[in-house]
Amino acid sequence: MQRLLILGTGDMARTHARAFSDIPGCEIVAAVDNNPENLQRFCKEFGIATQFSDLGAAIEWGAFDAAANVTPDPVHHPTTMQLVAAGKHVFCEKPLAVTYPLAREMADAVRAAGLVGMVNLTFRNASAVQHAHDLVRSGQIGAVRHFEASYRQSWLVGNYWGDWRTEARWLWRLSEEHGSLGVLGDVGIHILDLASYGADSDPAAISCMLKTFNKAPGDRIGDYPLTANDSTVMNVELKNGAVGVIHASRFATGHANTLKLSIHGDQGAIRIDLDQSWNHLDICRGSNIHNQAWERIEAPQVKSNFSRFVDSLGQGLAQDPDFERGARLQQVLDMCVQSNAEMKTLTF
Repeated sequence: MQRLLILGTGDMARTHARAFSDIPGCEIVAAVDNNPENLQRFCKEFGIATQFSDLGAAIEWGAFDAAANVTPDPVHHPTTMQLVAAGKHVFCEKPLAVTYPLAREMADAVRAAGLVGMVNLTFRNASAVQHAHDLVRSGQIGAVRHFEASYRQSWLVGNYWGDWRTEARWLWRLSEEHGSLGVLGDVGIHILDLASYGADSDPAAISCMLKTFNKAPGDRIGDYPLTANDSTVMNVELKNGAVGVIHASRFATGHANTLKLSIHGDQGAIRIDLDQSWNHLDICRGSNIHNQAWERIEAPQVKSNFSRFVDSLGQGLAQDPDFERGARLQQVLDMCVQSNAEMKTLTF
């Protein structure tokens, strides 16, 4: 039985708790949060008997094998480093850290300690994404030449998820001073992973433009300076020679949470729309490439990131996406910020 501690008890922690509770061979034994009301409510909801107000006390207690780190982005690094130093495996929310040097330190520390470290990149749970990766890797569409990927949200336009002007859970995402890297760090990391994983190749060069729009008088609401980027557009070359465009926005009116990916090779093409289904994709191949006909195929079911983390604990070896993957993605995000500031293309 793998004993799991959940660090942080906000909204996303509930997703972790529900998922891990359903996995045979995994038991949630404790939770940690410095907000006593959140902690008590969370532990009552999930029947967790042991509670701690700080991580140090939980580590001193020590009766757990691994931790799900569901703290705010800037807290990922210091808390994960504490856990690794204590010999605990870590399943960390994305992004791994807020800068590449910190993410690299985390990946190196986990590897040196011989521990399992994995990152929760949500859309790896989609069987369509996994199958697209396998099809590309097996040469089903030939050599990849071009790709397009987008992540569209519209919560800065409508109130589908609440009123961002009055709710702290949204306002912090708009403020660099509160630890946000904007749409780039919040959902840009997902679409970067989707595009490069789907196309089975990491970025080789990138040119990025970030845009922060005026949203309130003086670009501030209360304690929140609205300084983080709202939209991003990237031109990317992959190591396999493919070129493509990646964009993400919170001003994509008409879209709640839409991810799309198309990958075009010299012998076929694949397209995914996760707003429509996580379980099927469309492919154009064989004789269909001459008349642009597409075939819909169901993707084989896959295990969730949560299940694969628990499997990894038993095997002693992290599955993808691991901390190394998280660090490489953070390097791309850092270079996006640099590319935007210097207004030039950067190579890896």
